[in-house]
Amino acid sequence: MSKPSLAPKVHLPREIKVLVAGAFLIAIGFGIVAPVLPQFARSFDVSVSAAAIIVSVFGLTRLLFAPLSGVLVERMGERRTYIAGILIVAASSAACAVAHDYWQLLLYRGLGGIGSTMFTVAAMGLLIRLSPPEARGRVSSIYSGAFLLGSIAGPVVGGLLAGFGLALPFLVYAVALVLVAVLVATQLHEPAGARSDAGSPTVGSAPTTAATATAVAATVVADAVQTPVRAVLTLRAALDQSSYRAALVSGFANGWSALGIRMALVPLFATAVLGAGPAVAGISLAVFAGGTAVALAFSGQLADSWGRKPMVILGLVVNGAAMAALGLSSNEAIFFAVSAIAGIGSGLMGPAQQATMADVIGTGRSGGRPLAVFQMSQDLGTIVGPIAAGVLVDAFSYEAAFAMAAVVSVLAVVLWLGAKDTHTV
Repeated sequence: MSKPSLAPKVHLPREIKVLVAGAFLIAIGFGIVAPVLPQFARSFDVSVSAAAIIVSVFGLTRLLFAPLSGVLVERMGERRTYIAGILIVAASSAACAVAHDYWQLLLYRGLGGIGSTMFTVAAMGLLIRLSPPEARGRVSSIYSGAFLLGSIAGPVVGGLLAGFGLALPFLVYAVALVLVAVLVATQLHEPAGARSDAGSPTVGSAPTTAATATAVAATVVADAVQTPVRAVLTLRAALDQSSYRAALVSGFANGWSALGIRMALVPLFATAVLGAGPAVAGISLAVFAGGTAVALAFSGQLADSWGRKPMVILGLVVNGAAMAALGLSSNEAIFFAVSAIAGIGSGLMGPAQQATMADVIGTGRSGGRPLAVFQMSQDLGTIVGPIAAGVLVDAFSYEAAFAMAAVVSVLAVVLWLGAKDTHTV
């Protein structure tokens, strides 16, 4: 039997490029805020724990309001929900910059999580509806790669801006998000199968004023009362498919390991076990991101040619094994090498997992609620993973905490072994 080759490249719609550009700007903006957010909270003379809550409240509101985002996608359409969510986060960020006390900052940051889950779920829906079926894996790789690059560049810019005041990064983030909203409103049509926007700005216009941004927001609100007529994949119908159930568990595992443990436990491990400083922890996170970027360069095309299932399983195995080995690292060189391998595992799995969701939902229908539940599974893993890891470290050791991440990956592999591959060559 001949070895399968990479899937031939397919022309991608310009709307995909608009979403990719938006993802890059969003990720840069989020990265600008991330390094200064705890310091900004501490400037109100609160404890370290209170400052950490400011970081967590964003993820908590994302998790709680994800079901509502799914409903909004089905009723308003992906494009309108995306724009409305972006504008909510922009308003939240600007409000954080002028917060007068800790409780205002907590409230404004929490409201931002609502908008974040709106545009995240909507973006997944748009990618599904706009991506050619034979290039879904490649589109996911490109989109994830743009977000990853923005996430790497953002903290560098944020660190520089912080020198001019801790409130400035929040204002820059708000401006970046308004630009994204204008970009999507003027350069991206409603996907096929949804009602066209008679009142939307024409493609090719180049708005440059604040009044235009206000007009965009008004258009979104006006359009929201009109429901596009299209087929909807119900959550029950999605749960009937083994591939969707497997994707929920692998999404939870990815949230637990790549998003949760990596950010919460790896820096502590570097300090407590390796006796290294914050610089080593930062390098390990960058190395992880580098490994992910390397894998994204080819994993999407492999998902389109070899299939979704083998790529997800391979990614889970590589990431899980690396996470277990990470807890056994005895020096910085091994620590960096294993971090890179863990990143590769995450990059192998991501595009195939997203492509599976696209296959389940299909191009001609909306899947707001199934997409929202998938997003919730990842967010839940991001929240539960660090908490469970902290308990295991206190009760046993860092090795046990990292091993638990591997166990979660193994459970996801078991479920995927019995799932149907949604890809058809």
